[in-house]
Amino acid sequence: MGQLDGKVALVTGGARGMGAEHVRRFAAAGARVVFGDVLDDEGKALAAELGADTHYVHHDVTSESDWGTAVSETVSRFGRLDVLVNNAGILRFAPILEMSLDEFDTVMSINVTGAFLGIKTAAPAMITTGGGSMVNVSSVEGFVGAAKLSAYSASKFALRGLTKSAARELGHSGIRVNSIHPGGIATPMTAAVSGASGIDGNSFFSGLPIPRWGQPVEVSEVALFLASDASSYCTGGEFVVDGGMLTSCGY
Repeated sequence: MGQLDGKVALVTGGARGMGAEHVRRFAAAGARVVFGDVLDDEGKALAAELGADTHYVHHDVTSESDWGTAVSETVSRFGRLDVLVNNAGILRFAPILEMSLDEFDTVMSINVTGAFLGIKTAAPAMITTGGGSMVNVSSVEGFVGAAKLSAYSASKFALRGLTKSAARELGHSGIRVNSIHPGGIATPMTAAVSGASGIDGNSFFSGLPIPRWGQPVEVSEVALFLASDASSYCTGGEFVVDGGMLTSCGY
């Protein structure tokens, strides 16, 4: 039996990168998965690859109506909703003095408001079926600041607080809410940031206790644990997947 047999999951930002790996891993563990994104071509291709137990929906996480559609389509197609993974997120690499208000607001809207809307919209469907698990994908930048990532860091700190408040509010309804904090994971988004920043990722990560880039599936395994009944006593928790990045103050 798979760890998620009988469960239905909704994953945001699932068309590529880490989100796509969550979709693949959950499906392999027995879940039926609806996933959303704004990258329609990539999302449809992944759904076609994985078969009838997965379904793609166009989903802008900043849109309350898109959230309503995603949740209702999940329930109408598969009969229930047990797991929500708030994975969708973006970053903008710029110094504070050069970042526009629109850029800052866009990052906060997708990374924080998107997760808030997900929790708000998915919770009633989970309560109807007796509870479930919500997993919010934050970052190591939710614990420490990073130069030229002010909006991203602010959003990931905020997601920690949102996770803990939701865990307090929804626990008596049988819903667990936890956050995952990846470090340097090899995805298209991190590749773009490394290029923009001029950081030599291989040199940087060689100094970690686990001296390499992380792979998306290594985060997905933690998401799978939190989505499954194996984590039944975990809520409001923060699960770091960073190769040991946060073990050092830098010297």
